[in-house]
Amino acid sequence: MNEDKVRILLADDHAVLRAGLRVLLNAEPDMEVVGEAADGEEVLKYVKNLQPEMVLLDLSMPKMNGMECLKQIITAYPEIKVLVLTMHDDEEYLKAVIRLGAKGYVLKKAADVELISAIRTVAKGEMFIYPSMAAALLCHMVNPKAQARTDNKVKGLSEREREVLRHLALGHTNQEIADILHVSVKTVDTYKARVMEKLELRKRAELVRYAMENGIIGS
Repeated sequence: MNEDKVRILLADDHAVLRAGLRVLLNAEPDMEVVGEAADGEEVLKYVKNLQPEMVLLDLSMPKMNGMECLKQIITAYPEIKVLVLTMHDDEEYLKAVIRLGAKGYVLKKAADVELISAIRTVAKGEMFIYPSMAAALLCHMVNPKAQARTDNKVKGLSEREREVLRHLALGHTNQEIADILHVSVKTVDTYKARVMEKLELRKRAELVRYAMENGIIGS
C-alpha cells in the first residue's frame, strides 16, 4: 500500500533532529521514513537490510564520516539516491559530494519546505542543489572557452526564454522564477516548455548542462 511513497533512510547522529525529520517527512503523502542511522556503520547496515530508495545523509557522523559513507553507498548500490543534508555552507563540500555521486545538497537551516522540495526533485531522477550555492558552483565549473561558444539553438531563444533558462539552471523553482519575472507560474511553465522544445532537451539536468556549456550562467 506504500508503493507510491519514497522510502527514506535518515542518517544523522543527532536523535532530536532525526525525530523532527521523521515527523516532517512522514506527514507527507508521498514519503515514508523506513529507518534511522546514528553513525556511518549503521547507515551501511540499514542500506543493505532496508534497501531504501533514498538516503538523507549528514556529512559529520561518528565511526565513518558521510563522505566515505556516500562513496560506499554509491559503489555498492548505485540505484539508491543520496541527498546530503548538512550544516556545511561550503562550496568545496558541495563539489566533493557531487563528484562522489550525491544527487542533492541541502543545508540544515532549510530543513523544512526546501527539504521536501529537494526530496521530490531527487526522487524524480533530477539533481537538487540549495539555490544560494548553485550559482557559485556552476559559475566555478563553467569553462571560459565554453562561455565563448554559443550553440545556434540559443540564438533561437527570445530574451525572456533565455532569462527563464538561466534561472532554471541556477536552481530556482518555477514559483521563484515567476516572482522574479513578475509573471504567473503558468507563464513560466509555458516558457520552460518552449525552451526545452527549442533546445531539444527533456530533463532539468540537461538544461543545467546546456546553460553551463553555452555561457548562459555567469554571463
